[in-house]
Amino acid sequence: MIQFTRRGALAAGALAGIAPLARPALGQGRYPSRPVTVICPWGAGGGTDATARIVANLLEKELGQPFNVVNRTGGSGVVGHSAIAQAAPDGHTIGMLTVEIAMMHWQGLTELKPTSYTPLALMNEDPPGVQVNVNSPYRDIKSLADAIKASPAGRFKASGTGQGGIWHLALAGWLLAMGLRADHVRWVPSNGAAPAMQDLAAGGVDLVTCSVPEARAIIEAGRARSLAVMAAQRNPQFPDVPTLKESLGIDYNTGAWRGMAGPANLPPEIARTLTTALQKVYDGREYKEFMASRGFGVVWADAAGFAAFMERSDASLGAAMRAAGLART
Repeated sequence: MIQFTRRGALAAGALAGIAPLARPALGQGRYPSRPVTVICPWGAGGGTDATARIVANLLEKELGQPFNVVNRTGGSGVVGHSAIAQAAPDGHTIGMLTVEIAMMHWQGLTELKPTSYTPLALMNEDPPGVQVNVNSPYRDIKSLADAIKASPAGRFKASGTGQGGIWHLALAGWLLAMGLRADHVRWVPSNGAAPAMQDLAAGGVDLVTCSVPEARAIIEAGRARSLAVMAAQRNPQFPDVPTLKESLGIDYNTGAWRGMAGPANLPPEIARTLTTALQKVYDGREYKEFMASRGFGVVWADAAGFAAFMERSDASLGAAMRAAGLART
């Protein structure tokens, strides 16, 4: 009996010595180790929500754990973007940043900036087009630009979003690039691109700056046309719409964008795992087909590229907001 007990104790001691060595080996490199929350700063059913859900679904297939989208709305995007920034930096809460993160701090809504996060990948960008009524006398962007330059301030009216929204800033930046004041064209606030396009079709405004996919329904109904896009290249889905640089020699690009990020100080190995998986998602047929079906633009940048992209976006939008009298900081 004594011998058995001693043997058992010796065996238990040996196993106790082995077990601590074995446990780290079993967990080594296993990320994600549990379901991941993907925070969407905007409401269910919108473009950001749809993009976040297709990305989350495909990340789940790549990494073998559930990626669950949670909509955290409010404060003009502040609530959701704050939730991403304040999450534990363990990779189990990430989120989709939108262009508003390069705008909100200029408006005094939050102290958060693009540098408040660990960038992972840029996945989408939708540059604005310049749309006019189908009966407008302006058949190309040059004739419209010349007329705007020759007109007194406030003669032309434009719409596309609320006051200080991304499409308002797109117009302001374009006017600045032409050497005009940011408010030379009067902005008529709207509750989004869809009602703005309806107003354009009814003759209530002279032009609308919004993404061409958002304008597609009115264009295809034969009630409007797009004259140019504020992008470095033409949109393959709208190949007949030229860029500002092609038509006016103005190298001005902007747009609404979406990308994936985690809180600051995300461990480099976890960030690399996520960026690698996101590139596989981006390169895959399912993501490309989904985005094309919605008319969303696809653009890729890795973590470093996304950080540089956000820095440029922040500077450009800040300049436009200051020029338009919309910046408070």
